[in-house]
Amino acid sequence: MASGVIKCKAAVAWGAGKPLSIEEVEVAPPKAHEVRIKIVATAVCHTDAYTLSGADPEGCFPVILGHEGAGIVESVGEGVTKVKKGDTVIPLYIPQCGECKFCKNPKTNLCQKIRITQGKGVMPDGTSRFTCKGKQIYHFMGTSTFSEYTVVADISVAKIDAAAPLDKVCLLGCGISTGYGAAVNTAKVEPGSTCAVFGLGGVGLAVIMGCKIAGASRIIGIDINKDKYAKAKEFGATECISPQDSKKPIQEVLVEMTDGGVDYSFECIGNVGVMRAALEACHKGWGVSVIVGVAAAGQEISTRPFQLVTGRTWKGTAFGGWKSVDNVPKLVTDYMSKKIKVDEFVTHTLPFDKINEAFELMHSGKSIRTVLKL
Repeated sequence: MASGVIKCKAAVAWGAGKPLSIEEVEVAPPKAHEVRIKIVATAVCHTDAYTLSGADPEGCFPVILGHEGAGIVESVGEGVTKVKKGDTVIPLYIPQCGECKFCKNPKTNLCQKIRITQGKGVMPDGTSRFTCKGKQIYHFMGTSTFSEYTVVADISVAKIDAAAPLDKVCLLGCGISTGYGAAVNTAKVEPGSTCAVFGLGGVGLAVIMGCKIAGASRIIGIDINKDKYAKAKEFGATECISPQDSKKPIQEVLVEMTDGGVDYSFECIGNVGVMRAALEACHKGWGVSVIVGVAAAGQEISTRPFQLVTGRTWKGTAFGGWKSVDNVPKLVTDYMSKKIKVDEFVTHTLPFDKINEAFELMHSGKSIRTVLKL
């Protein structure tokens, strides 16, 4: 059962647009149906930067960010049966309660059991487990992995193989699972197909990996940063192009290159103009475009309805469509058996107190993923 309050280091975001500050925080013990986790490794994702920038309408401050992490269960609150002290786990920003109508429907992974409180930065009972300098600190995405210890709902934990290297599999908590699932679950890429992937960051590379595993014969990577091309090809891209290399819109270039358009396209940036281009790069009659990137609040997508009337499909995906508690352990197993890549996404490893450097590396485009070791 749970012990007392733990004092530890965490990276606190005191306000929008400010660097993160390494502070001593107090982490309260887990209440009923909660789990306290010792985080061993965490990575930095664009979603953390989006909230830190102040652009996120759900952003609350002060907050402990982070949602791509892995660790060991330190203690559990009453009523917790799925995990115990000492278990190796990945915290989940999309939980799986198994009881709500979303969990019971095989068509979606969007469990809504704790959605409202999670969006407000608190635990399901409406309170926080973090304090610092006498102030309550908000939780983030139900995970808050930028802390040596965190508390999450018991439905927000996947128990994984204890032999898995946590400084690698932490990436399965968001980016890799999201991109890989977008290809294999949401688009259901078929063997022999042609795919276009817009944005060659971590998520885009994971999409490429998924397309390749699904048997796509042609995978076109699209990015204005040509430094990303070598890595994309290593992951399975057959060619890479830049929208800046042609006076024509990129969708026209792709339609010409592919005799009418691609079978599947993926937007992995969060830019509504690129989302339109990705749809319009799809083949008439059967092309499917999947939105993976998260656009800024209030932005809207547009295209002519004729694009859809003539047989294109526009879809979106969150966490790659994986029902999280069921599938994250399987993704770890797939990594351990070398079916999917994970190590190759890690370009930098830093100690936890260099977390602001990890954000700088991401913004500069120099990193795919930086893992912080706590």
